[in-house]
Amino acid sequence: MDISAIMNEWLASFLLFFPKLIAAIVIFILTLLAASIPAKAMRRLASRRIKSPEVLKLIKQISQWTVVIIGTVVALDQVDFNVTGFVAGLGIAGFTIGFALQDIARNFISGLILLYRQPFKIGDFIEVSGHTGTVKMINIRDTEIQTLDGDLVIIPNNKVFENPIINMSTAQLRRRTVRIGLGYEEDVDRAMDIFLGAIQAVAGVENEPAPMIQAMSMDDSSLSLTAFYWVDQKENSPLRVHSEVLKAVNRVSHEHHINLPYPIQTVLVQQSSANDAK
Repeated sequence: MDISAIMNEWLASFLLFFPKLIAAIVIFILTLLAASIPAKAMRRLASRRIKSPEVLKLIKQISQWTVVIIGTVVALDQVDFNVTGFVAGLGIAGFTIGFALQDIARNFISGLILLYRQPFKIGDFIEVSGHTGTVKMINIRDTEIQTLDGDLVIIPNNKVFENPIINMSTAQLRRRTVRIGLGYEEDVDRAMDIFLGAIQAVAGVENEPAPMIQAMSMDDSSLSLTAFYWVDQKENSPLRVHSEVLKAVNRVSHEHHINLPYPIQTVLVQQSSANDAK
């Protein structure tokens, strides 16, 4: 076969393929341009029941990528690409990669569940997996919290999902406790009334539920009292109110000469005589 025949055959094949190529390119471009339309529609539909911006953003991205993938498959089919074999190959490759990267997959799935269930949101103060701090970011793979020391802790979502989560920002009122050691020689009822009045007078301590003080145990050097009070953490800082309560208790103990003892150890020293030493 001469070169002219080969060129003619190639040209004929190209002329047959060219309209399919144009159709595939047009379909792919239209898919990219139109992908945001159903994505926005899905986000508007989901926003009626879901208020989390992170979840709505995820729904939009998944919807957009779904349209792009479907459009790409249709475009490839126009140029007689073996889509079925390609998808089957992707399935085998995906299974192999998924098995090798199962930790990443577990974090991804855990992230989806966390975004859907929303046990906490950005700005909440939580305790999870041994770390306590403010939630700064919720990603598909991990959750970022900033501790009271200012450290940024990145926790894999799998660890967040598998461990208990204490969200200290959901309730408006938060209970605080103060332990007070009272000398055994003191009038317990009098001391408790004085301490209770001092706590009630602190700005930020709620009147309802009312503060209370209970005797908890008889320790080595003191009677252990525990004061319970509530703080509206939406209006006041629990740490600031706690500091003021401690200062108030210490102040009234000095004003009313109430003994707040500290542990004392008595050491008996016996001096041996010279005769005993022999």
